[in-house]
Amino acid sequence: MTDWHTFLNSRKAEIVDQHVLDFGDPQQELLATENGNVISDLSHLGLLKVSGEDRESFLQGQLTNDVRQLKGSNSHYTGYCTPKGRMLALFLAFSSGEDIYLQLNRQLLESVSKRLRMYVLRSKVLIEDVSDHFVRIGLAGPEAETILLQQFDQIPKTDHEQVIHPDAIIIRLPGQHPRYELFIPATKSEAFWDTFSRQARPVGAPCWDWLEIKAGIPDILPETQEAFVPQMINLDALGGINFKKGCYTGQEIVARTHYLGKVKRRTLPLHIPSGTDIKAGEPVYLSSPDHGASDSKEAIGVLVRVAPSPRGGFDALAELRLEAMKPESHYSLSGSEECRAVLEALPYSLPD
Repeated sequence: MTDWHTFLNSRKAEIVDQHVLDFGDPQQELLATENGNVISDLSHLGLLKVSGEDRESFLQGQLTNDVRQLKGSNSHYTGYCTPKGRMLALFLAFSSGEDIYLQLNRQLLESVSKRLRMYVLRSKVLIEDVSDHFVRIGLAGPEAETILLQQFDQIPKTDHEQVIHPDAIIIRLPGQHPRYELFIPATKSEAFWDTFSRQARPVGAPCWDWLEIKAGIPDILPETQEAFVPQMINLDALGGINFKKGCYTGQEIVARTHYLGKVKRRTLPLHIPSGTDIKAGEPVYLSSPDHGASDSKEAIGVLVRVAPSPRGGFDALAELRLEAMKPESHYSLSGSEECRAVLEALPYSLPD
């Protein structure tokens, strides 16, 4: 256990595999997350630093977005694909000084960093795991902006805006209520946590995942690697694809999907009122409204991201085949009528 996790443990955190599950009352933490002010440790995310004089040109040939647009004042989402255009990872990318940072699901950190290093070749590029160099803290809620302004004279005002302070990098993230991620040097982290937690309730990683789902932000997990072309998880709607930046691995497939017709599969929110042990990667089925024996239980998609819901059950993002969906459609998991799912609305518009 790191010093930071020892500190969180002293604040009643339940930690498994660098993943803060909760602070003693997961259900009340979920309820607080829905409408209150919350603070969350984000150690379950990994962080890569890409440095060296060829860092931009190298990443331009690897990622779906234009890293030249990262100016130290903004962040963006970007995908990392196979030559067949299938996603290996989803990054939140930003820059600071001469370095570019890529944040991703920590479960993919080792395999993705190893793959990136394979393509460095003669380029003057260094790729480092700096996940433990910073403490990452998420702060969200109606008063999150006010809480931050008590500690910083300037904070980001719009989604993906970034402000760099001597003691923290702050990025504003999409969400119904103001939502921020702070990157803090380990030596400063404990003081910030105690200060923020006086006004925001500490919550586990599942609560932060729920906020991501409500904002319509997907993720790539070991179970879903190489399952999606970027548009299938709405990366174009999230500003994560630049169609004018030039060639990168998988670019031909991604561009063809964009220019040669309407995207036939998209990621949409589902509420799953009941069920247990529901995980990303599970199939979603089209089921009959009358529960009849003639139900074909046709698989039309897969769960992309799942978190416990404050309403009970689970909230999820699911990649679904659009042509199979009708206003009267019903959905289920594991082919079971006992585990139904309700389609909900995205918080943003999809491209035509």
